[in-house]
Amino acid sequence: MRKSKNPYLAAFIIVTSLFFIWGFITVLVDALIPRLRDVFTLTYFQAGLVQVAFFGAYFTVSLPGGSIISKVGYKRGIVIGLSVMAIGCLAFLPAASLRIFPLFLLALFILAGGMTLLQVAANPYVVALGPEKTASSRLNLSQAFNSLGTAIAPLVAASMILGTEVMAETEQAALTPDALTTYRIMEAEAVRAPFLALGLILLVVAVGFLFIRLPEVRSSVEASEQRGYGFVLQHRGLMLGALGIFVYVGAEVTIGSYIVNYFLHMDIPALVQSSGGRVTGWIETLANRSIEELNPSRIAGTFVAFYWTGAMIGRFIGAGLSRIIPPSILLGVYAVIAALLCVVSATSGGFVAVWSLLAIGLFNSIMFPTIFSLATNSLPHSRSQGSGVLCAAIVGGAVFPPLFGLFADNIGFVFAFIVPALCYGYIAFYGFTRSSGNQLQTQS
Repeated sequence: MRKSKNPYLAAFIIVTSLFFIWGFITVLVDALIPRLRDVFTLTYFQAGLVQVAFFGAYFTVSLPGGSIISKVGYKRGIVIGLSVMAIGCLAFLPAASLRIFPLFLLALFILAGGMTLLQVAANPYVVALGPEKTASSRLNLSQAFNSLGTAIAPLVAASMILGTEVMAETEQAALTPDALTTYRIMEAEAVRAPFLALGLILLVVAVGFLFIRLPEVRSSVEASEQRGYGFVLQHRGLMLGALGIFVYVGAEVTIGSYIVNYFLHMDIPALVQSSGGRVTGWIETLANRSIEELNPSRIAGTFVAFYWTGAMIGRFIGAGLSRIIPPSILLGVYAVIAALLCVVSATSGGFVAVWSLLAIGLFNSIMFPTIFSLATNSLPHSRSQGSGVLCAAIVGGAVFPPLFGLFADNIGFVFAFIVPALCYGYIAFYGFTRSSGNQLQTQS
């Protein structure tokens, strides 16, 4: 019988499906920000605490997660991560029913803790499923399916989470007790339904993984030379890559978190209606409603699909380009373009500002997988711990959104876009210097 040329292909396909799941969930969390801001009358800064709870879990869980994965292996780590994610999703039910903001934050923290374990296991596993020279291309391809999830999620969020108007407190006070109870049940259901479905799906997937056979890819060097975090934290190449992950996730999440509010600030519904023609047709097709039936948040939320679809397309393209162009050079070029697009969006108006911001998704595409693979390949061993450090750096998603929100509250969106622009500036530096003879590596 003829053997497959790639013995890891089946494992690659199975694990890549997980990238779709956590991409989908991450964008649903972004959609919660404008919803919770309306429900609890939060400032932009307070709304940013949603991302503090979500991405703060990466900082808290990643390092112990790396140690757990190094002991139990990738497969068991994946099962544990999926199970914790399911618990987090189901925790949204009491949070939505009781309308208590701290409970939402706790549910988000649990959900993100499970996603952290999943990423600590899945990212280095994909890197290890084949030759080192194609690791960046392989991880870009897996992350493309992550972006497929992020492209679909805004349409679900626009329909379910952002689909109904939130009443002001004065409007709620004018309702009869029965009408107020009915309104709050509907409001809670907008959040509960998608996360209940996700929780049940995650439990099914976790049970399924118990019966799936995945190849063991940990090398003898990896198994015998685990040196712990003392060694890993002294490795300059890895730590500069971790800083790259920190600022990249900060920039991506900042834009994803505030893009709806930014478009509402620009009065995008009026912009769409005045444009007529093709743009109106696109929005009506995506939302499956006429433009007159859509509330402002849903119109703005529907546009977010273009942002994440650009990231998906870019990753499929990047998986091919990174086999032709050195990944570090490609990373530097993409980061420069993303920084320029931030400036264009902040200093222009109308659809120039809209489409330039949405186009950043296309150039975000290769950044996380490329930085991750460059950083882990610079590490000769202890890669489970290295993955833990890199996933801990995802805490940038908790740091930069509140900072952006603070700027937006006090000096406006124009100056707030300095935050992601500077993040992309560092990524460009990392990419171009990393390409210069691997000078960022240190000897083990």
